[in-house]
Amino acid sequence: MSGGTDACTLCELPTEGVDVTDDEGNRFCCTGCRDVYGALGDANVDADAVRERRQAGEDAEGDDADDGDRDVPDGHEATYLEVDGMHCATCEAFIETVATDADGVSGASASYVTDTVRIDRDPDAVSIDDLTETVSGLGYSAYARDDAFSRRQASNMATARLAAGVLVGMAVMLQYIVLIYPTYFAFPFYDQRTLDYLNEAMASTSGTYFFIVIGVLTTIVLFFTGKPILRGAYVSAKTRSPNMDLLVAIAAMSAYLYSTLAVIFVESPSIYYDVTVAIIVIVTVGNHYEDSVKDRATELLSEVTAVQVDDARRLTPDGDAESVDVEALEPGDRLLVRAGERVPVDGEAVDGDAAVDESVVTGESLPVRKVAGDAVVGGSVVTDGSLTVAVGPDATSSLDRVAELVYDLQSGNHGVQKLADRLATVFVPAVLVIAIVAAGASLALGGAPTDAMLVGLTVLIVSCPCALGLATPLAVAAGIRDALERNIVVFDDTVFERIRDADTVVFDKTGTLTTGEMRLLDRRVDDDLLRLAAALESRSAHPVGQAIAAARSAADAVDAAPGEAGDDGATPAVADGGAEAVDAAGEGGDAPAVESFESHARGVSGVVDGVEVVVGHPDLFDERGWTVPEEIREAVADARDVGRVPVAVGRDGAAEGFVVVGDELREGWEETVTALDDSGVEVIVLTGDDERAATVFAEHDAVSSVFAGVPPEGKAEAVGRLKERGVTVMVGDGTNDAPALAAADLGIALGGGTAMAADAADVAIVDDDLGSVATVFELARAAGRRVKGNIGWAFCYNAVAIPLAATGLLNPLFAAVAMGASSLLVVTNSSRALLSEE
Repeated sequence: MSGGTDACTLCELPTEGVDVTDDEGNRFCCTGCRDVYGALGDANVDADAVRERRQAGEDAEGDDADDGDRDVPDGHEATYLEVDGMHCATCEAFIETVATDADGVSGASASYVTDTVRIDRDPDAVSIDDLTETVSGLGYSAYARDDAFSRRQASNMATARLAAGVLVGMAVMLQYIVLIYPTYFAFPFYDQRTLDYLNEAMASTSGTYFFIVIGVLTTIVLFFTGKPILRGAYVSAKTRSPNMDLLVAIAAMSAYLYSTLAVIFVESPSIYYDVTVAIIVIVTVGNHYEDSVKDRATELLSEVTAVQVDDARRLTPDGDAESVDVEALEPGDRLLVRAGERVPVDGEAVDGDAAVDESVVTGESLPVRKVAGDAVVGGSVVTDGSLTVAVGPDATSSLDRVAELVYDLQSGNHGVQKLADRLATVFVPAVLVIAIVAAGASLALGGAPTDAMLVGLTVLIVSCPCALGLATPLAVAAGIRDALERNIVVFDDTVFERIRDADTVVFDKTGTLTTGEMRLLDRRVDDDLLRLAAALESRSAHPVGQAIAAARSAADAVDAAPGEAGDDGATPAVADGGAEAVDAAGEGGDAPAVESFESHARGVSGVVDGVEVVVGHPDLFDERGWTVPEEIREAVADARDVGRVPVAVGRDGAAEGFVVVGDELREGWEETVTALDDSGVEVIVLTGDDERAATVFAEHDAVSSVFAGVPPEGKAEAVGRLKERGVTVMVGDGTNDAPALAAADLGIALGGGTAMAADAADVAIVDDDLGSVATVFELARAAGRRVKGNIGWAFCYNAVAIPLAATGLLNPLFAAVAMGASSLLVVTNSSRALLSEE
């Protein structure tokens, strides 16, 4: 899309056949995009300028612009790979460089937040297999996003590295504890004769072989278990961005090289392979613990609903139906879609009459009636009736385009540089300089080269790489653990780094601030007529009809007096006890008998217990020549103006009353938005629904703005513009929210939503408790304090230990003990519950 006059200025969807403009002459695909642009867009900016802004690259703070609309050469296509092993910002930069240098690749964008890289490639010049092989170098494992086998392989390799490190490390440390430490420290529980024997053995040829065996075992730990750490150090050095991997690798490698050289050249060497083993294993275990907590978290969302369609029912020329793969569909093919099924691709209805729920794509909570000639959106659900759909010219689904937009946003969502890594950019060079200066000073003062090397080695070891390396992952793991206890799943370990003080929280409406389920909210009909209407609607699959059918009796339907409004201006909700359809036997007696039933575009009609009943829009009554009192017409119009769905009910030729159906407000929504507003956070409601359905939120004092009728692409663009004003959080539940969830600084999905929403989010609330949104922020702040506390302790320790090491008052063994003690304190501190500090 060129972004010219035929594209929406905000979201760049086509505007053909849509006449929505602003005072500046900009065109929009809908009024929702126009309203968002008017409130958040720059003045006098046309669609081409919007595209230029989105392609501008990184801003002064290093945040990337939206990579989803980069210039891609003709013939190139986007390929999305999952990359195991990315864990910091330097990994992103390295992967992008490696991928871009490959032949046939025009651009790449990586995100360690989502373990995703998008690569724009010429399919004739480079295959997906070539790309995975290129990106998989240096220990990274790249594979297609849907390659479950490769994902399991990568997970198994990580487990194997950890197991080898622990088992081989234990073998090394056992030798130190039993044989080496007694000679170094003269353990009191060893008699002198035993100590003399051990010293002689260590100095003999057999002792040399013993050291060689320990060196071989340590090599396995360093280069197999520690491979991810060494890779991170290499990437850090190559990109000139010192990080914690570099500090850990320097300390481990220094102890290893010194010990190896000592075994080769020194007759009675002092070896420090234990330091190498301890550093590698401790940091690896800490990282593995964090990953395992996150893996357990994702298991809680195994039951979310996947919405992509793989198969379609295609009609043959002779009228038979055959099941075919969606990818095999061609423009003009005719598809049969029955009630309860999802429309495979975009197209046009050519036969049939059905209610279609488009909320998964558009966010509109109410089904839309579709007849021949109406456009049908791929991914929508036929809730009542059936349709024959002619496949559109592109044979693609709006749902698939939403999925691709999510992938684009995820691969472009670069992670922040973690606090420990930011500190490492200064700390690592400083430690290296101190180690070199200390070693040089020792030589200048007449010390032996071996003594000088020991001084430098001690500085590197005592610089507490384990404590600093564990500071972030253990605090993050504690946050994820505490969140799980509250039914909150944290997917991304950078949540606690990225979110400090949110400026804006954007809420979706349908399914987030509301339950997403239609309920009977009010009624002005007598008990008998309500039972007749409910019996008739029990034959309908329309959500409005199902809501009416769920009310078994007037007592079950509404506890308040007919027409009485609640304190917030909304009509009271139906008691949940009336969940059974009225045509089942209930307390009120035998169920009414439905003798005939007919579905119409604007309601239903039929004969129940010998009485002719009509339930629907007043226009349906007019079409049938039935009488509708003026007060009923006015009440229906008033209910519709506040976003409800009023339905007239009548019998024997006249409307006698009405019932009101609506999307029920989620419990605790007012407390949540009020608490956020009181904390200084701006609250915005962003919905694909009609603006009348969002009236209750627009009138609430804690909600600063409401943007209604916004498509998924428009939601993502709106969130992108809000991010320019400050840290933006998006809370949603549906597939139509997924692009906005991925585009936000932090995405929070309610767990009852779709799989795509969960995939796009950083956090999921499994039990759909809206109050948990505030808990997410509390955990983020607490985890941030824990990380800073861990790092603060490590630096206080370093402020004492490094000068002692530099002046030769510590040797490597005491330095290793001090390092271990520091790490133990960090582990102990991180094991405490985060919110207990509140």
